[in-house]
Amino acid sequence: MLGNFEVEQCSFSKLRQFHERVLSFSDRFVKIHCKHCVSESISALIVIGLFLSFLSAVVCTYFHVFPIYQPAVRTYTVHESDDLVAKCNVFYGKWIPDESYPLYNASQCPFAERGFDCVVNGRRDRGYQKWRWQPKNCEIPRFNVQEILGKLHGKRIVFVGDSLSRTQWESMICLLMQGVQDKRNVHEINGNKITKRIRFLGVYFSSYNLRIDFYRSVFLVQPGPAPRHAPKRVKSTVKLDKLDDMSKEWIDSDFLIFNSGHWWTPTKLFDMGCYFQAGRSLKLGMGITSAFRTALETWVSWVESSVNRNRTRVFFRTFESSHWIGRNRNKCKVTRRPWLKTKGRDHSRISDIIIDVVKKMTTPVTVLHVTPMGAFRSDAHVGTWSDKQSVADCSHWCLPGVPDTWNEILLSMMLSKDVVTVQ
Repeated sequence: MLGNFEVEQCSFSKLRQFHERVLSFSDRFVKIHCKHCVSESISALIVIGLFLSFLSAVVCTYFHVFPIYQPAVRTYTVHESDDLVAKCNVFYGKWIPDESYPLYNASQCPFAERGFDCVVNGRRDRGYQKWRWQPKNCEIPRFNVQEILGKLHGKRIVFVGDSLSRTQWESMICLLMQGVQDKRNVHEINGNKITKRIRFLGVYFSSYNLRIDFYRSVFLVQPGPAPRHAPKRVKSTVKLDKLDDMSKEWIDSDFLIFNSGHWWTPTKLFDMGCYFQAGRSLKLGMGITSAFRTALETWVSWVESSVNRNRTRVFFRTFESSHWIGRNRNKCKVTRRPWLKTKGRDHSRISDIIIDVVKKMTTPVTVLHVTPMGAFRSDAHVGTWSDKQSVADCSHWCLPGVPDTWNEILLSMMLSKDVVTVQ
């Protein structure tokens, strides 16, 4: 600051000296011409000319010393679906109101699970449906269902994971059904209804020869019974060195989307008598994050050896922010609007492990790092507006809602020729 002040003082001093010289010169010039009996009118014109010259010099000097500072104008490029926002981290930004949302009506989509249709289950405010994710330095391509369906013709999309993966699977089907005139051309291939425990669901868009499958695999690796001679507290195990036995069904696909995390908690594991196992060895003292990393390394080995990288694009979605509150995080309060701050929920140990493991892979895998964007959305959870209203839910999301944004980003990436990695 001191250096700038000195420069400005120096500039003003030079400007003042210049001013005095011009005025002195004009006085002498006028006197000389008066002595030679030059008419007053000519003298006046000369003085005016000199004054204008002086004024022009002052203006030029001022703009040279003090350049005009224009406000920065941030421009955004709307990327087409074949020109992915690879130069921008689309997962950092903010939610902004947008009356063009939601993109579908869950009550008119037969594949939207009743438990996630909050409006049908009694939620009166619908403001949670009218928020659009705005990345910091770019735009998510606007959802164009006809263009997307055309480019997905003949493809097979596979979701693998827990109930949050099932929610995303339902969301994608509901989004794409908006482009199908005859809804009878969209059906579950085995005639199954969506349930929380079914291990496989597949929906076929016959008009586009498009198949979208969901496989329930909450750990990605194999669950199993307690081994013989295990302590009494061991009721079951998670075999960290063996991928789910359904993995052979995932391979023949064009897009593979994985998620895991919500079952890697003490309440889902140790409190239920479930412990970790590798080979024939029980890992009774192994912590959850270490076990999760080991399971992911098993998943990595499978991807590297089994997935045809010339055909299949692989994605892994990070941990979805939940909004449980209270000392034991057992209370759920759904707000009317998104939080203004993330309150530390934009980070997750599970997400960090996913990102770290994927970075070391040789097979390209795109991480859908949804943790930061979901951290704001305390308003978008199921809460008590589920098919079991006595049990509050601050983990799952209402449909339509946050999972639709995941799919808008995912579809843009799926149709892009570029491979995106998390920095």
